[in-house]
Amino acid sequence: MLEFIGRSKKLLDFDISSNHAVISENISKSKFLILGAAGSIGQAVTKEIFKRNPKKLHAVDISENNLVELVRDIRSSLGYIDGDFRTFALDIGSWQYDAFIESDGEYDYVLNLSALKHVRSEKDPYTLMRMIEVNILNTLKTIEQSKQCGVKKYFCVSTDKAANPVNMMGGSKRIMEMFLMRESQHIDISTARFANVAFSDGSLLHGFNQRLEKKQPIVAPSDVKRYFVVPQESGELCLLSSLLGQNRDIFFPKLSEELHLITFAEIAEKFLHRKGFEPYLCENEDEARKLIKELPQKGKWPCLFTPSNTTGEKDFEEFFTPNEIIDLDRFQNLGIIKNGLADNSNKLDYFLDTIFEMRKRGKWAKEEIVELFHEIIPGFGHEEKGKYLDSKM
Repeated sequence: MLEFIGRSKKLLDFDISSNHAVISENISKSKFLILGAAGSIGQAVTKEIFKRNPKKLHAVDISENNLVELVRDIRSSLGYIDGDFRTFALDIGSWQYDAFIESDGEYDYVLNLSALKHVRSEKDPYTLMRMIEVNILNTLKTIEQSKQCGVKKYFCVSTDKAANPVNMMGGSKRIMEMFLMRESQHIDISTARFANVAFSDGSLLHGFNQRLEKKQPIVAPSDVKRYFVVPQESGELCLLSSLLGQNRDIFFPKLSEELHLITFAEIAEKFLHRKGFEPYLCENEDEARKLIKELPQKGKWPCLFTPSNTTGEKDFEEFFTPNEIIDLDRFQNLGIIKNGLADNSNKLDYFLDTIFEMRKRGKWAKEEIVELFHEIIPGFGHEEKGKYLDSKM
């Protein structure tokens, strides 16, 4: 998988091996709750913890099917542990989840990997409100439950898109980070801003596999460059932040622009070459759909690479902003954003009051929520273009 994203070496091998003893000892003595455990990052985190023999490991996810696959994967590759390993198909926003926490709740670490992660989720006001519920409100709920249960450390995954956000997904994660910092007065919290996880569920790269299986053209933006980590690295990054991060730390991967920044179109070409096909560049969607019926037999695959023109796409990627304090010395391949307490409690209370008022009246417009995000996030760079990824092939 590394060859697809322009790398030959794993990113975090040195940092994991250098801290192997303290990580393994900590996990073997601890009890873990993983939320969003059946997503791509959640599965990677769960496996990293499982193979180090925790006392308790409970995995929660709304997807019953993905939880089943997680268990099959673990049993087939890692086997069994002495500790208590169980999965629960629960929505963490539900009353059933609340009952589950009240019946047990004894954890040292809670790792929240649940999220609505797609930029396209802002296309309608209802999915956008659900994104706020999942990315912000459920985070606050599970932090409060963790405080009441005496949890030692809470970890929640963020995104590179929270640094100078230009879309509502990144904005929701930036606001989530602001709440995390406020709650860190009462419980130790750390987080991580991610690069894109290569071939994760629902990602464009995962879609490349789907397109080949379904004999459909491959489409990718020609101008958008991104950093990528592989799934195991995503699990290791969460592990290092949750176990070794200090209160209010935001971890991020150190990735060299020269070596690791790559366009989706470049990855598509590498992917097709690996699969034995030569990319054939088409002029439009109609041509691509037409040629898929004849080109594969000739060893070619129709592709459509076009400039990005949809709402929320950022043509470059960053993990931190110039006004954030950065520690680049503690780890070889990880950086840390060091945060203090900010005086924004009134602003955050206003955000919650406004969201709950929208929900109470039962109707809201996307424009209202965008305006609210502008009020909460200094310099929020959202630009509405009126076109979303769902309107393209």
